[in-house]
Amino acid sequence: MDSITANNGIIHFNNVCYPKLNTHIKEHNFSKIFILVDSNTHECCLPYFMSNLEYKGSIEIIEIEAGEIHKTIDTCVGVWNTLSELDGDRKSLLINIGGGVVTDLGGFVASTFKRGIAYINIPTSLLAMVDASVGGKTGVDLGTLKNQIGVISTPDIVLIDTNYLDTLPQEQMRSGLAEMLKHGLISSEEYWNKFTNFSELSLKDLDVLIYESVLIKKAVVDADPFENSLRKTLNFGHTLGHAIESYFLSNSSKKDLLHGEAIAIGMILALYISEKLVGFPTLKSQSIKDLFRTYYGKVDFNDEDYDPIIELLKYDKKNSHGNINFVLLEDIGKAKIDCLVEESLILEAFKYYLK
Repeated sequence: MDSITANNGIIHFNNVCYPKLNTHIKEHNFSKIFILVDSNTHECCLPYFMSNLEYKGSIEIIEIEAGEIHKTIDTCVGVWNTLSELDGDRKSLLINIGGGVVTDLGGFVASTFKRGIAYINIPTSLLAMVDASVGGKTGVDLGTLKNQIGVISTPDIVLIDTNYLDTLPQEQMRSGLAEMLKHGLISSEEYWNKFTNFSELSLKDLDVLIYESVLIKKAVVDADPFENSLRKTLNFGHTLGHAIESYFLSNSSKKDLLHGEAIAIGMILALYISEKLVGFPTLKSQSIKDLFRTYYGKVDFNDEDYDPIIELLKYDKKNSHGNINFVLLEDIGKAKIDCLVEESLILEAFKYYLK
């Protein structure tokens, strides 16, 4: 697979990852190398990474706790302090090895430490490979509100090595699959249809789908790097999906949802709203809903859940001038941005989801 140039960085895949990484390190006179991991990737991924690294100088390992609940400014402060205590300077390199929490947070830490140091992302989850790997979005949550603090900053390089997927439990694979399904819905029916028999695909097929998913996101980001128009389409399903994810995270009586699980719900809701407002074909909507149900099952909602979820919509990053802006679909591959949706239709969509 050819490497992909994205903004000011480059994405390498599988066999070329470590030769390219080792060459990059040799060509740059980094004063110090730091590796950021969480408690899971420290154990499951770091030994494999180190076995492929030719650098013989001093490396400092910084570990954070695993999980979305630790994607906070407090965690950043801990990492910033550690970088300072270990004599990190503006010529240091930070290598982030982990899922979206590590790459988002690590990118934000690197972009702000000493007003910006070089960093490399090595996504180890399917979600991070197809989503966090492209576009340069970094940041952390504000309490349970998703990704409220951050900057757009491009890593020097991204290494997508699908060997790391062997360390993932099935629910994490399904979480990443949701973003790939979204890429299909917003881009092309041809790509979407490749997922209708996903269980029959080989690992080689999955590698190709990951590569194509990265290309889809890259094309959107290249056209609109700062999310003024087209890039908003990448948020399909995320307006309600993020609100649902935040609500379940903050409610002790609810089981936490993984990002992809919440986004899958958000996409079903957005498809129903798309039917009603912009004419998305009903039969397609039903078949898509059935496919999502096959992969993700159904999450139960109670009447008392709706108001707090809708209240959380006001924190969505696409909002402006007091309006809650949805991304809807007129058809597969034909998105419409900045759509206003009445609360009554949102409630109707939840009823549809629960049928």
